[in-house]
Amino acid sequence: MKTVLILAIITVVVGLPFLFQRSEKTIGDSDDVVVVITPHNEAIRREFERGFRKWYTQRTGRTVDVDWRVIGGTNEIVRYLGSEFENSFRNYWTKTLGRDWTSEVWRGYGDRRMEVPENPATEAEEARQAFLDSDVSVGIDVFFGGGSYDFIKQAEIGTLVPWRDGATLAEMFPDEVYPQNFVGEVFWDPEGRWIGAVLSSFGIIYNVNSLERLGIEEAPTKWSDLADPRLLAEVALADPTKSGSITKAFEMIVQEQMDIRVDQLLEEGLTPGEAEAQGISAGWMDAMQLIQKICANARYFTDSATKGPADVASGDCAIGMSIDFYGRFQSEIVIARGGGERLRFTTPEGASTLSADPIGILRGAPNPEVADLFLEYVLSEDGQRLWGYRVGAEGGPVEYALRRSPVLRPIYEGSSRLNLSEPEVNPYEKVRDFVYRPQWTGRLFTPLRFLIRVAFIDPHDELVEARKAIIGALERGDIEAAEKAEAVFSNLDSIRFDEVAGNIAETLRTGDKIEEVRLSRELADSFRRQYRQAKRIADGRTD
Repeated sequence: MKTVLILAIITVVVGLPFLFQRSEKTIGDSDDVVVVITPHNEAIRREFERGFRKWYTQRTGRTVDVDWRVIGGTNEIVRYLGSEFENSFRNYWTKTLGRDWTSEVWRGYGDRRMEVPENPATEAEEARQAFLDSDVSVGIDVFFGGGSYDFIKQAEIGTLVPWRDGATLAEMFPDEVYPQNFVGEVFWDPEGRWIGAVLSSFGIIYNVNSLERLGIEEAPTKWSDLADPRLLAEVALADPTKSGSITKAFEMIVQEQMDIRVDQLLEEGLTPGEAEAQGISAGWMDAMQLIQKICANARYFTDSATKGPADVASGDCAIGMSIDFYGRFQSEIVIARGGGERLRFTTPEGASTLSADPIGILRGAPNPEVADLFLEYVLSEDGQRLWGYRVGAEGGPVEYALRRSPVLRPIYEGSSRLNLSEPEVNPYEKVRDFVYRPQWTGRLFTPLRFLIRVAFIDPHDELVEARKAIIGALERGDIEAAEKAEAVFSNLDSIRFDEVAGNIAETLRTGDKIEEVRLSRELADSFRRQYRQAKRIADGRTD
């Protein structure tokens, strides 16, 4: 009897997984497969996999699987692709072409700034041309999701290849359907190497109850509200070196401050050229000082862009910077759980752009025909409805309301608009007052995230202590000490615009990691000393 009971238990334990296994096909059971690397969350993956399978079968009469590769955020994906393409090309160069792998070949093959002459004269030029002519593969078909900055870089390096040529894309997407350019942003590559699959804007997520607890009655409406001294240790921020989206949000602050300065100088009678030249530099410094105070208010710098909105929702933080769909999604969760409308998201008026999260086909895609159709589906009305439609709407998602902004303008019009989770929101209208000027800050995207880390994140403890001391001096009425400390605290001459656009940007561009580490340590140590000095002054110490 004991033996029978043991066998019965074993049968139940072994059999339960089969009893409750998913009815969906597993990878390898279908006729075709597409391999997709993505930072998108499970909800997006589930809805697009389900939708693509159905659409693909209707289109081809065959079945298909999506083999998702999820390794982290966009930065992790970019590093992974860089490493894998290097290994793949190295094997091609040494084994297929029979050439020696040298430092010049390593530097040259992925040099996105190199102009290869008709007759390559150096080994670096030969390697670059060989890479661009090759079908070296990393075993992945599609890169899906992330910021346009990273996709632009991948396209220039050559890891992304054209899906459709520019003329075809212009025919597929006339301006009234999907513009190539909007408020200064580029939504798809003129050579077709990447195309925006969904739109994002950036703003502030805040907890009404938490702000009231802190004595803040007015809702935040502008980026500078994040620098309110009452928000010390209450701001949720992501690390811009880990999150391209939060770097974009910081870039919006820089653009806003530059725009304010340029307008002021124009009103003073300067010519447009003079106003722009002086305003960019002065606006950069204004932005750095504002970001410094916002970072001083940060409770943490998370690696995950989703953590901040969740912590604001729970009240662990009062406010934070967020991508629009994270804010809206978290607000919906709070309402669904009976929390009312305590969690809100706002886009700073005239101070946030609309950017595209792209999709593209990788060089050497092992399943190019299926990859081609995957992009076609994502950019079709069938695929675009999944982003914005509510669950249950015809053609919409089945399980999850993704609450993101489709790229196709017709979805915001007529009866389609009524199926949206937020029919009142049209991103093309919401950010129209803001114009992004890539010539101002586009080349400084990488230096910006580097500087925020070395000036405000690495010395964060010292930054916070100095900020507290200055606030304390003001509260006890020692205005002189507060002003002197503030002058030291906010002196950011070492990261002024010309220095960043020159020496710092050049150091980062070369890819010399030893020199980058040296510069990082030098700047971080300098700011630590500066913040300690500011604290001593604010505390009234003379040592």
